[in-house]
Amino acid sequence: MKLNVGGIDRVVRVAAGLGLVGWAAMGGPVWAWIGVVPIFTGAMGFCPAYTLIGMNTCPLKEKSQS
Repeated sequence: MKLNVGGIDRVVRVAAGLGLVGWAAMGGPVWAWIGVVPIFTGAMGFCPAYTLIGMNTCPLKEKSQS
């Protein structure tokens, strides 16, 4: 599994996911439990949907030329 979710993207995903889960836990709509998905993808650094659409927000590592 190759990482495809970069730093800022990960932070935004986890924050949004925590907000949704917190809202659901406090009596919000049932659909707000979907927040576990961005929490998981942000924590793992991998998003299957990004793979399907060919997207990658991870910064590229430069190869050293020796």
